[in-house]
Amino acid sequence: MPPGTFIPELAYDDVLAAATWLCQAFGFRERLRIGTHRVQLCFGDGSMVVIERPPGGNTAEQLHATMVRVDDVDAHHEHARRNGAQIVRPPASYPYGERQYSAEDPGGHRWTFSQSVADVDPADWGGTLIDRTDT
Repeated sequence: MPPGTFIPELAYDDVLAAATWLCQAFGFRERLRIGTHRVQLCFGDGSMVVIERPPGGNTAEQLHATMVRVDDVDAHHEHARRNGAQIVRPPASYPYGERQYSAEDPGGHRWTFSQSVADVDPADWGGTLIDRTDT
């Protein structure tokens, strides 16, 4: 996971071109590349993820989302569910070492809550670690 508690995810038609532009124009640093559909960028002690825009994607959850790191994703999910959050993806563990769930808020914004559950080499699941300065 990139550093930080809140990690914005912004969608672009061409992920690699957008990441290159953000690095050149704004001084971001590429941290991790996941195929051609996701790139983690860092700036100082913050980070963001450039994601692929789905075809025809113009709704809020298709243009941006926010990832939030939590200590216990299952407890967080249960609390959110009990308090009326619309769960769009229940908790699941992924090969990249994260356990995550996603919910939508009343404004239609997508939130993904993530807990690190394993330290996995990105090469084991198809990622390419570019910059190791923050690991």
